[in-house]
Amino acid sequence: MSSTDLDNKAKSILIENDQGGYTIPTKGLYPYQWNWDSVFVALGFDTFDQNRAWREIEMLFEGQWRDGMVPHILFRKDDPSYFPGPSVWGTDGGPIPSSGHSQPPVAASVVQTLVEHDRTGTAQERAAALLPKLMDWHRWYLAYRDPKNLGVIAVIHPWESGRDNLPDWDDALRAVEVKDIAPYERKDTSHVDPAMRPHKEDYDRYLSIVAACRNVGWDPARVAETCPFFVADPGVTFIFLRANRDLLKLAERLGRNREAEEIRGWIARMEKGAKTLWHEGLKAHVAFDERSGKLSDGISSASFLAPYAGIADDTTLSALQAHFDRIASKVRYLMPSYDPDHKGYEPLRYWRGPVWAMINYMIAQGFAEAGDTARAERLRADTARLIETGGFAEYFSPETGAGAGGGAFSWTSAIWLSWASPSHAKQAA
Repeated sequence: MSSTDLDNKAKSILIENDQGGYTIPTKGLYPYQWNWDSVFVALGFDTFDQNRAWREIEMLFEGQWRDGMVPHILFRKDDPSYFPGPSVWGTDGGPIPSSGHSQPPVAASVVQTLVEHDRTGTAQERAAALLPKLMDWHRWYLAYRDPKNLGVIAVIHPWESGRDNLPDWDDALRAVEVKDIAPYERKDTSHVDPAMRPHKEDYDRYLSIVAACRNVGWDPARVAETCPFFVADPGVTFIFLRANRDLLKLAERLGRNREAEEIRGWIARMEKGAKTLWHEGLKAHVAFDERSGKLSDGISSASFLAPYAGIADDTTLSALQAHFDRIASKVRYLMPSYDPDHKGYEPLRYWRGPVWAMINYMIAQGFAEAGDTARAERLRADTARLIETGGFAEYFSPETGAGAGGGAFSWTSAIWLSWASPSHAKQAA
């Protein structure tokens, strides 16, 4: 296909996955509204229908909980093709049935992008309506995912990280006792090759964590205190730090001085806290298990999000550039979700190795802002080639470029339209 044909195909995927104001990730495998999927999808709609882009985010915030959390899944309809559904989660925190935890908070960053790209004249008004909701979500993160004021954001479940079966979670998951789960039938492996999905023993522990949180009524303070899994994640931490910087820009643009001052305090706390995740031996930021006090032993694609978060000092940037070049010598396409030199690396099993387009987008943005345009362009070019050869897949093999997981995927289509497409690159030049 030509780039124009791919542009048109990507648009058609977003339109076909549109459920009337919100978008499902792909038909069959993911039939509901997912949090960070929706926000990235807004970037795609932004290229051809800005009103629809705003609507995507506004509908996500319709599901915001009373305590400020924005859940990772909104169950807007009953679909038996997906497990675990609302009855397993057992939540009542918001106006729409939902899961019980959140997902990487990219919304503020995408709202800031929509404001910068505005062609409608309504962006400031819509951003102003979202600002209090974004503030409440960010306050929730700081209160309940960093209760000890470490300046890093923990996740209570691998699913909350958005990177479900990452090797970084293996040790912490092994410490989770399998209990309080009823017999269940997974649906994901009927849609996708099981070799591309998490193992059953992982799923047993995933559901045990859900049960533990359900047993305390999803009270966020009790969850943070008692959940058997509580791991500070460089991915969520760096995305959150970046989101705070973008939220500060929004607050300043809107003249919200009190909010701006509050956000500056958050940024200072996070900049200091990020040092907690630095692994001196690996020369990278890694996960930190707050229950055991141990750092993880591998480099994930999230380690490369430090510049995206504004952490691009000489030590960090030079270390990441060295890792980038080393990994580039091991695989054909960047950036694998886990270091191919690590024992936990698997090139086609979900987050244990495959390339994800939206992660490449964020990594590239960080490198470009740090002045490393060559590595940023390498990531864009690799992402474009993966889509050109593997289609609009959920993720891709870093070794062969084969598309894997779900097909006709919304956020892959959105990243093509907003960043990876040669058509977009020419317009941006």
